Amino acid sequence: MTSANRHRAAESSSFIISSESVGAGHPDKVADYISDSILDECLANDPRARVACETLVKDNIVVLAGEITTTAHVDIKLTVRKAIREIGYDDKGEFFSAPNVKILNLLGEQSSDIKVGVDAKKSDGKSTAEQGAGDQGIMFGYATDETPELMPLPIMLAHKILQELEKIRRDSANPASKWLRPDCKSQVAMRYENGVPVHIENIVLSTQHRSKAGIQEIRAFCEGFIRKIVPAKYIDKKTVFFINPTGRFVKGGPEADAGATGRKIIVDTYGGFGRHGGGAFSGKDPSKVDRSGAYMARWVAKNIVAAKLAKRCELQVAYAIGEPNPTSIFVNTFGTGTASDAKIAEAVKRVFSFKPADIIRELDLLHVTYKKTVNYGHFTKDFLPWEQTSRTEELKKALAEISAAAGA
Repeated sequence: MTSANRHRAAESSSFIISSESVGAGHPDKVADYISDSILDECLANDPRARVACETLVKDNIVVLAGEITTTAHVDIKLTVRKAIREIGYDDKGEFFSAPNVKILNLLGEQSSDIKVGVDAKKSDGKSTAEQGAGDQGIMFGYATDETPELMPLPIMLAHKILQELEKIRRDSANPASKWLRPDCKSQVAMRYENGVPVHIENIVLSTQHRSKAGIQEIRAFCEGFIRKIVPAKYIDKKTVFFINPTGRFVKGGPEADAGATGRKIIVDTYGGFGRHGGGAFSGKDPSKVDRSGAYMARWVAKNIVAAKLAKRCELQVAYAIGEPNPTSIFVNTFGTGTASDAKIAEAVKRVFSFKPADIIRELDLLHVTYKKTVNYGHFTKDFLPWEQTSRTEELKKALAEISAAAGA
């Protein structure tokens, strides 16, 4: 059985798949937001800054580690406290809050050996004067036509539930804002039939709250707003709601659990659909292909699906440290392509350049506010450059030319 036929056979059956999201106050997202806030401050004053900032949060302590080389003067402590305040941990009475945190700064400078490989100039042992990849690694991009965002439906619903919850929390006119706190998680289990989402089996939502809110009030409120967010056609009497399943979630955020940069890579990407190369995003400047390469792969995959060259597409790109050209590019349309995967891959190579310097320029990655990417997915916001479907016509034309040449 061919690979395409295996995928078709798999999609002909019924299966359930779950995707989760976490809110801005989740400990891991607190860490991501701090790391990207520091990155933004560096790039705003020094576009050539090299940043790899890792954050660990626990109790009322913030630990910063990694490497930063920049001419910018960044007030690290001020940036950290501002980030925590923006998330919503600004209550002096809370153990973890902007006024109360203690900050341990262990940031150093980027290795000169890595710098030589990345810089756009010739050096001993380097084969080219072009900017090279900041590290070796593999990155994946994915797109599907089952939502307007060209994202899998379960992860989009999980994100939208928490986006609405945050909107309510920040709306002082809403009574629920008096007891909602920043830490929260959601999860959506979706049944697929023949590759199409048809029914939500269950929805999980856990939200931090002040002690004055009772569990019945919380459950009634949360189920009520979820039903307004999720299309009614996916919910029936068999759908189970798990709202604050433990019954109490007063202590949350870093006070309750440790958080670290880059621990929510599936939340950040496709919710378990498609594969992941393992590299995290937050705290890294775009010379790091863990971030820029993954954004590029998503941009390409989304344009392939937007051009209707496939209903689903996964793209893998791989790099060697210091080298400008990828070591491989692989396209998989799971048997849904209008042409062979090989021809679509050839069209991709004609239309897109995967060199790190070109990716940075094409996606304007030195002028992105990265902290805006942190919450509710890096591939769900229509204002981000890699979410634009601006290359569909070029892809169609390239594929037509390739197909015509093959038939000649």
